[in-house]
Amino acid sequence: MGSLFPKIYDIAMKPVEATRFKKVRMEIIRNARGNVLEIGSGTGINFPYYRQASHVTAIEPNSEMSSRAMRRGRNAHVPITLYEANAETLPFADNSFDTIISTLVFCTIPDPLRALKEIQRVSKQDATILFFEHVKMKQPTLAKAQDVLNPLWEKICDGCQINRDTLSLVYDSGICVEEIESLYGGLFLSIKCKK
Repeated sequence: MGSLFPKIYDIAMKPVEATRFKKVRMEIIRNARGNVLEIGSGTGINFPYYRQASHVTAIEPNSEMSSRAMRRGRNAHVPITLYEANAETLPFADNSFDTIISTLVFCTIPDPLRALKEIQRVSKQDATILFFEHVKMKQPTLAKAQDVLNPLWEKICDGCQINRDTLSLVYDSGICVEEIESLYGGLFLSIKCKK
């Protein structure tokens, strides 16, 4: 990731975060229990919402995003430890986490299927895995528009793939999908899974 995107991320996301996104994040984080792993914590936007977790371990590969997240982590209601790490090679032991959280991050992971396999490896048996992601839309015209926009979007948004079919990747990984909530006409999905 470049250095400009982390600086403008919170400002650019503020309008959507102040409305529906905040509610979705709070609902997802409300279900985080025990030892939690957050994949791609970005600037730490989720950190204030953790209340039920005993501890949150967060990973973020971008050092500028991590430094912003550390500030939010200091004011969190639960202990948070932040690591600069990639989702494809998680530096944690097998069967370590009760809950895994991923919000708006799988669009940027270079090898998402490998990351999903790593999530399974570090999850305890019956762990809860919660995603809030934008996805490739089902409506053909809108999906085609995503495909056309993707090269420019990827450059502007530091590698974000606006047309990634994250739900199919979750299914392909073998993670058990329990509930799917479609948001914004199917552009975003909230997905509740079990290991």
